[in-house]
Amino acid sequence: MTDATPTARVDAWLWAIRVYKTRSAATTACRAGHVRVNGERAKAAQPVRPGDELRVRIQGFDRILVVKKTIAKRVGAALVAEAADDRTPPPPPRESTPFVPVRDRGAGRPTKRDRREIEKLRGRDVD
Repeated sequence: MTDATPTARVDAWLWAIRVYKTRSAATTACRAGHVRVNGERAKAAQPVRPGDELRVRIQGFDRILVVKKTIAKRVGAALVAEAADDRTPPPPPRESTPFVPVRDRGAGRPTKRDRREIEKLRGRDVD
């Protein structure tokens, strides 16, 4: 029995459209649960078909990709645009993200004076 819609492994497809640098990196991401196909966690060998929606977590952000064409081998950048539809929303502007103060590495614990300055900065002026 033959299937009318061609399929490809999810890890091979993610590698082919250049989401991951290596196929083993794509497989590792699937094992870690960073790849979802149509809302379900995907194993590396799970087949993808045209129309499937993939959510891939990379560096703390989700990329939303829709399969337009299944490919199993790495192709040029022009053909990648034909194989996937990127529906990832743009990242939030830098102004809206909160500023997180960073201490120098090896500076140790904050002193009592440092703690008081931090509290004053946060608006929790303690007398």
